[in-house]
Amino acid sequence: MSSPAARPSLAMRAPLIVVLCGCMIAMLTFGPRASSGIFLLPMTREFGWGRDTFGLAIAIQNLLWGLGTPFAGAIADRFGVVRVLFVGAGLYALGLIAMAHAATPELLQLSAGGLIGFGLSGCSFNIVLAAFGKMLPDRWRPLSFGAATAAGSFGQFLFPPLAAGLNASIGWQETLTLFGLAMLLVLPFSLALATPRGPARADSGPRQTIGGALGEAFRHPSYVLLVLGFFTCGFQLAFVTTHLPAYLADRGLSIAIGGWTLAAIGLSNMVGSLGAGWLSSRMPKRYLLAAIYFARGIAIAVFVLLPASPVTSIGFGVVLGLLWLSTVPPTSGLVMLMFGTRYLAMLYGFAFFSHQVGGFLGVWLGGVFYERLGSYDLVWWLAVALSFASAAINLPIVERPVERGVQPA
Repeated sequence: MSSPAARPSLAMRAPLIVVLCGCMIAMLTFGPRASSGIFLLPMTREFGWGRDTFGLAIAIQNLLWGLGTPFAGAIADRFGVVRVLFVGAGLYALGLIAMAHAATPELLQLSAGGLIGFGLSGCSFNIVLAAFGKMLPDRWRPLSFGAATAAGSFGQFLFPPLAAGLNASIGWQETLTLFGLAMLLVLPFSLALATPRGPARADSGPRQTIGGALGEAFRHPSYVLLVLGFFTCGFQLAFVTTHLPAYLADRGLSIAIGGWTLAAIGLSNMVGSLGAGWLSSRMPKRYLLAAIYFARGIAIAVFVLLPASPVTSIGFGVVLGLLWLSTVPPTSGLVMLMFGTRYLAMLYGFAFFSHQVGGFLGVWLGGVFYERLGSYDLVWWLAVALSFASAAINLPIVERPVERGVQPA
């Protein structure tokens, strides 16, 4: 009779349960932050703020989300993900509830910026992806990465129109409070993602310290290129999520169209993320990333040049959604391919920090340039230029494991 210690883990016995619970966490945590643009106009109108004030708070959120992710990842790598998910969900819930009562710019920066930003670093899909990489059998990993990303996209499909509807019926403050309470649902789902402490089960490389792993990664040219390219993804996603509803309102469309456009991005991205997860195991990941970034640049340019209408707006949402978070499966897959799973959460966290620095600048510059120029056009065209730059940056990436014991090539 086998001992309890020899019993296979839940991920080995029922990997589908682990994937479903991780996907629920991704959906719940991605939804409210994808709805931030729905709260821009009601909050700025009520308190007389400029869009740069709201934009700065969301920019701080993006930056702190990125800054906290490597540390949350290192803690998850060392002690397992459940504690990290619990703390992250608690901070996220507190931040949303505090945002509902933020009557000054400083309180908005503390709640929407600090609390939600650090909360996201501990309970967003980044931690879920790392848990999947450590827990699941090899054959489940590529598709599970796409599934978790797609689940986050379903949160983006579900929450923005829900936020717009609730704002109209019960008010924006009550909507934020309800969203905060919904984050507590993360706690029971996180129990299925209990990972073993210490090195990952499937990583057979030599033992490393955290410092050794970081040094190895940042001396590796392909990792540096991957990190730099991911900056563009964050710039575009954060700018669109925060400023698109207001941009469409400026062009004569209703805030509801903004909500449905964000929802279309989320729904379409479910297809895009699953497709990227499937393709990332069947073609070179660097080519997939380059194609995604190049196509984004084309899509944004066409959208800005076309006249504004519900059809063009929602059509843009569908096209951009196919390319939205589809960068995540190949990016996380490349990190795992290069360095294994032992420090996957931390090393992907540093790539995500670059993503969130881009997000900070996208949100912040959107508000600043709007207040100074009365238009978002400059930021849209900057997003196009960054797309083409990232497409080129990803092409030289070398897709092979790092050679341990020698200088990475």
